[in-house]
Amino acid sequence: MDKQKITVTAPLLPNLDEFNTLLKDIWDSKWITNNGQFHQQLETELCKYLKVPYISLFTNGTLPLLTALQALRITGEVITTPYSFVATTHSLWWNGIKPVFVDIEESTCGIDPDKIEAAITPKTTAIMPVHCYGKPCNTKRIQEIADKYGLKVIYDAAHAFGVEVNGESVLNAGDISTLSFHATKVYNTVEGGAMVMHDAEMKKRVDFLKNFGFANETSVVAPGINGKMDEVRSAFGLLNLRKVDDAINARQKTAQIYRKELRDVSGVRFFDDMPGVRHNYSYFPIFINAAKFGMTRDELYFKMKEQNVLGRRYFYPLISEFSTYRGLPSANPQNLPVATRIANEVICLPMHHELSDNDLERVLNCIKR
Repeated sequence: MDKQKITVTAPLLPNLDEFNTLLKDIWDSKWITNNGQFHQQLETELCKYLKVPYISLFTNGTLPLLTALQALRITGEVITTPYSFVATTHSLWWNGIKPVFVDIEESTCGIDPDKIEAAITPKTTAIMPVHCYGKPCNTKRIQEIADKYGLKVIYDAAHAFGVEVNGESVLNAGDISTLSFHATKVYNTVEGGAMVMHDAEMKKRVDFLKNFGFANETSVVAPGINGKMDEVRSAFGLLNLRKVDDAINARQKTAQIYRKELRDVSGVRFFDDMPGVRHNYSYFPIFINAAKFGMTRDELYFKMKEQNVLGRRYFYPLISEFSTYRGLPSANPQNLPVATRIANEVICLPMHHELSDNDLERVLNCIKR
């Protein structure tokens, strides 16, 4: 086969000459980590871009999840979704917290608020929903439940960079939101992540926690971790912030083409834009009804692969099916019928800012033939 691979994603990269200029500044200053000028600048510019009051940068997207649980002193049980990347649940496990899985909504693939209350026990201390594919959860309903039972809410917003609802950043929902700036995301710092919080006191606590708990040269105020982002990736992120809107616009055009071409294909379902939401088009999942489409999701997935079109079964299998978690009572597939079905139907199509018309034609031909 001589057809070039069409990858499911492609990293947003800054202009190399501009990046080299910033690298020279770093080399001249000899300040390469520990809250340098580019780190400080990136936090300031991200707050402005994302419309959030406080942000703390991390070296990847998993550490803010781990640290948020520490910062809010979460223990016992946390209600979460099985339909996510494993880091969501791993962060609970690493903190000695028992994950309690509830089912998801078909309309968003986010946690189903109608299933949360039945899962609350005296040991429940928090809810950890995921804005899956960047589609906002029902944050209002989730907050009402949290307030009723005195629970904290930590949003895994790894997919939700720049997502807004009626002009308000979805990252301002709950007590804390966390972001991933991994190379596969809409916006990246190669590896990286961040935590969004509401007040200066929490920002200060988190900044201590991600730097071993140091408050000053001689005082350690908490059992912290090393989660700091360095100057090189901060500079990379500053330059990518200038390009991310163009990348999102390109992704939006791709989403519009996919929708137009697939709307009348029997057995293929996809998401339309939600009213009042500024989407980031981070993913384009389709869901295959095998009876109507004429082949299973896996048959289509491997057929695409044969044509060098790389989709991704994201998320399959469910977190609740991995060996660490499948013994939990809440991991029973009968408890998770919607998530179980969707995990067996989903393929994320190639979605990034570099896809050509020819690329899209190849992707669509795989599905429409």
